[in-house]
Amino acid sequence: MAYLQRLISRKKSNSYVNQSINAIKFYYEVVLGMPNRFYELERPRKEYKLPEVVSKQEILSLIAHTNNIKHKCIIALLYGSGLRRSELLNLKIEDIDSKRMLVKIRQAKGNKDRLSILSQNALLDLRTYYKQFKPKEYLFEGQNGGQYSGQAVVKIIKNAAKKAKITTKVTPHTLRHSFATHLLEAGVDLRQIQVLLGHQSTKTTEIYTHVATNTFKTIKNPLD
Repeated sequence: MAYLQRLISRKKSNSYVNQSINAIKFYYEVVLGMPNRFYELERPRKEYKLPEVVSKQEILSLIAHTNNIKHKCIIALLYGSGLRRSELLNLKIEDIDSKRMLVKIRQAKGNKDRLSILSQNALLDLRTYYKQFKPKEYLFEGQNGGQYSGQAVVKIIKNAAKKAKITTKVTPHTLRHSFATHLLEAGVDLRQIQVLLGHQSTKTTEIYTHVATNTFKTIKNPLD
């Protein structure tokens, strides 16, 4: 109990505390063979947090405040195709299908391939980027070749957000959340968004209904 109280005092998340309880239970009950322990221990409730989303205008401002065409393409693909950071870094040159206007994501979460949409504006920038940087294997590579750094992607977005004076904390996943939310606000079916994001269940995708503005537009504020 003292250990768990220490975790709580250090402001560890509820999921972290629950994982710690599970680890302790496994040690006592499976490793030591001492069943029926900690069943009366009250667990913290699972946290429910809404995804952080920025507006389309802020996305455009973010892209406008990038340092170069490479950084611009990185942000455009993260948002315009709803990619996870790891998916962006794993992209190969041949994964950009300009004829069908699709991006192929290989072995994504759950070891499944999927397709997502490709922005026409992003494609034009990608062509300029390719001529200038000439990547050999991965679409985005480091200065000495090889896969681009995940931390570099975070830094690109952070610097652009600072220059654009966006107060919301913007991360690669914020762009993915914004992609899904903006599609939902534009009337795209939830099932289609699920496919684009690579979610196994619509329940995961349904969280965006809680932040989409069209959910609230039909509700008249009582103050008005």
